[in-house]
Parts: sequence; structure tokens; C-alpha cells
Amino acid sequence: MPSPLHELEAKVEAGGRLAREDGLALYDSPDLLAVAALADRARRRRHGRRAYYCVNTHVNYSSACVNECPLCAFWSRPGDGRAYLLAPEDILARVRPDVEAGATEVHIVGGLHPQVTLDYCERVVRLLREALPEVCIQAFTAVEVRHAARKAGMPVREALARLKAAGLTGLPGGGAEIFDPDIRRRICPNKISGEEWLAVHREAHRLGLTTNATMLYGHIETRAHRVDHMLALRALQDETGGLAAFIPLPFHPHGTGLADLPGPTACEDLRTMAVARLILDNVPHIKSFWIMLTPDLAQVALRFGADDLDGTVVREEITHAAGASTPQGLTAGDLEHLIRAAGCEPVERDTLYRPIIRTEKRGPRWHV
Repeated sequence: MPSPLHELEAKVEAGGRLAREDGLALYDSPDLLAVAALADRARRRRHGRRAYYCVNTHVNYSSACVNECPLCAFWSRPGDGRAYLLAPEDILARVRPDVEAGATEVHIVGGLHPQVTLDYCERVVRLLREALPEVCIQAFTAVEVRHAARKAGMPVREALARLKAAGLTGLPGGGAEIFDPDIRRRICPNKISGEEWLAVHREAHRLGLTTNATMLYGHIETRAHRVDHMLALRALQDETGGLAAFIPLPFHPHGTGLADLPGPTACEDLRTMAVARLILDNVPHIKSFWIMLTPDLAQVALRFGADDLDGTVVREEITHAAGASTPQGLTAGDLEHLIRAAGCEPVERDTLYRPIIRTEKRGPRWHV
């Protein structure tokens, strides 16, 4: 370990908690592979050779969004030719074949369509739960939950309680972006604040819902903003213990209001993954989302602190609207090959990271 990282190495090996200046030192270190070695060691202490994936399917139920964030290429104004809203029955029709083929998770997010209410969200969850009782339903970001609660004139906690009663498993981590208020005013001025995002997840955890957390990086933020974002999530996890995974998401500028920006490099992607593993000592999983990283880079990230490749996805529209060249989906076999080729042992899991053992390889039945 190079001399500037000696103290950090000793702190990590002793199980000590990294401070803000430690995170900045990891970002500033000229030796990326030394940082990777620290993160890989921390990952292996927690997970050994295991690396996780799930058989899941995505639905983006609406492209219309009243927020009109400059960072997003997916949104459209309600009423224009590109805007759409799927009925709950259409969502079920899309995902039923995937679940019958073996998907254990349905991941649902969309824009803030003015016609989407809490009743709509509740109907979606209940319809899926009744038709597909074994599937995990990971649906609606904190931004969407807060929007639906506000339209219903009720506290977020009550809205979440209704969604949980309808059959919701947990919340995805989207909408976190960068928590810093000055950055948010420039990249997503109409979106809920970072404090509000954290408050929604806090209420979800208090109700027993497990959630993920994201960070969108590589636009106008600094590395210090990223470290502060991670520290805010670490503090939330200290308080509630409800975060299952952290997902660093590289910014894709094409088609956004920030299209003149270059986006992060592969080296910055890998460094951010490693820093996240070392700072977020209380978050069990660091996810390398292959849709946004590419499968090859997501595979490399498994030796930079990540322990999860997400899932088969099947279809994804938001990142592809911003110019992603990755496939719309991968097979479970593809994901297992990526994991094994990285020197890891694949473990299929559900949304709550319970291992899946198939009674028929790729079949519709499973045991947890």
C-alpha cells in the first residue's frame, strides 16, 4: 500500500470508520489499484467470493413528468406526443410473462404524471400482489411517493403504510441524485430536496420496508459532494438499518439539459465504487448497475468493492433515453458468466437478498 494510504489501510483493517477527509483522500490518491485493493478486501470480509444478481423485470409506467429535470432525457410534458401512462392492467400484462418465466422481482418507476395518484399506485401494487403473490414488488421512488402523498393530502408515512398493506416489498433508490441543495437547484430544481428524500426512506424503514439508495454522479458535482452524499446515507443507516444496497449511477448526458458535459470516465466509475464500499461500512451491498456502466465495466467493479450486478432487467427506458448503448436486458446465464469470470461465485437473490434455489433451472418455481 502506498504511503499516503497506510493510515487508511490500518483504519480499515481495524474496522474503524472513515471520516470525510478519508473519503477525499481515497478520491485524491494517484494509485487507483491500491484504493481498489482496500475496497476489495472490505468486500471479501463481508461477502467472501459471493456476488449477487436477481432475475427481475423493469416497468417505466409513465414518461410524463411535471418536474422536467435538466438531468433527465426521459421525461416528456403531459399531453405531448411522447407522453404515456400505463394502466395498472397494462403493467400486469407486461410483467406476468416475465414472472411466469422465473422473475422474482418487479421494479416499477416512472415520471410524476399529473394523473397519477396514491390510488393509482395502490391499485398497481394490489393488482400485482393478487395476481403474482410470490413476486417481490420494488416500486415508486421517494420522489413518486412524496408526490402521491401530497396529492392525497396525507403524511408520507400514511401513504407508505397503504402501499405496504397493498403488498409493496420495498422502495428503489432513485431520485437521490446529489443531496447538496445548490447542486439540486441546478440539476433538478423542482424535485424534492435531499432532506425530503431521506425523510421518505426514514419513514419507509420505520414501517419495516427495505429500500435502496442511489447517487447520480459525474455531472456538475465535486468529489466532496459525493462523499457528503454517502455520509448522509451512512447516518440514515446508523439510525434505521433499512438500506439494503447503495447504487452509484454514472451520469449519461445525451439528450439531457446538460448534454454539453462529458460524463464520468471508467476510472472515475471504478474509484467511486471503491470509495462507496469503504465509506458505507454499514450498508450491506454495493450494486454495480450494468445498464449504466456496461456489463464489462460492471464486471470489473466486482473487484472494486461491488458485490451485486442487479438483474436481468428485461426492459429499461430511462437510461436508454440518455444514450445508453447497453442491452435492454441480460439473461441469468449472462450474469452468472460475468460473475464467474471476475473470480466470484454467483448467488441468485430476491429483492431482500434472500438466496434463491431453483427447483428447475430458470424455471418459474423457486425456494427461498
